[in-house]
Amino acid sequence: MSKNLPPIILSLIVLFIGSRLSPNFLDVAYLRDSATLLAEIGIIAIAMNYVIAAGQIDLSVGSNMVLTSCVTAKLLQSGVSAPLAILLGVLFATFLGWLNGFLVTSFRVPSFLITVATLAIFRGAAKALLGPNSIKIPENLVGIDTATFAWLTVPLWILVALTVVFIIILHRTVFGAWVIAVGSNQRTAFYSGVPVSRVIQLTFMLTGFMSGIAAMLMLSRLGIARPDLATGAELDIITIVVVGGTLIQGGSANILGSLLAFVLIALLRTALGVASVTAEYQMTIIGALLITAVLAKTLSIRIPFPKRSAIRVKSP
Repeated sequence: MSKNLPPIILSLIVLFIGSRLSPNFLDVAYLRDSATLLAEIGIIAIAMNYVIAAGQIDLSVGSNMVLTSCVTAKLLQSGVSAPLAILLGVLFATFLGWLNGFLVTSFRVPSFLITVATLAIFRGAAKALLGPNSIKIPENLVGIDTATFAWLTVPLWILVALTVVFIIILHRTVFGAWVIAVGSNQRTAFYSGVPVSRVIQLTFMLTGFMSGIAAMLMLSRLGIARPDLATGAELDIITIVVVGGTLIQGGSANILGSLLAFVLIALLRTALGVASVTAEYQMTIIGALLITAVLAKTLSIRIPFPKRSAIRVKSP
């Protein structure tokens, strides 16, 4: 529970500051709707835990989401049925994730370099596909973000459900144990019989799959596909994972903490919006939060604190 305290405490601080900025900030429906706008990045962040826990990074998830939404919209425009277009879109996003994993494991190139490159490639492909235009999707597919069940919107329920599923996979399956083993020490994991390359590829496929789910939600929320959407989404996603307690060095994951960090980022974005902070400055603040979280984690690992039993007080 202690590792989940930082996002909880920071959320309480943001709630207090936000309530001072505007009396409407504490309107629970307003906060729910604001969180729904960010549900896509929360969904991708859940899977990003696996990639980072395995000692890798995927910077292309936002571009994957955008390219997938553009491809799906093109399929719908060409007359493909909605269920088939959605299925093909999610499979396409999963393939893009597999491609990242294949390049990383086959050529032994750091995932940072590979996914920076595919970030540009996927975004460029989306622009080549649509150009400066946007594509509207059928009206019957729009509005999933406004549908509510037991007070929460459908995207938020999807986020919660996927969080539970991914927690179970991480802590109750062999694959989850392999992910942590690979992130802790690849060489040791390999000699222990862990299929290291396959595990890494599967983690990238998971981020691809979740990018596909997020792309469908984004399409339904906005009603259009456009190649310039979700710019900077990767920053929010990685911030959620790191602030949530997952070590950027790999070897650990805290998916519940990521859900709490998602709440923090949603509150922070809402508070900054209430304060009329521009998108550029919002990105600066989120970046500063990420650096602070990384430094705090690094220092907590490097500074050994003496155990209580080791502290002895001499009697006078």
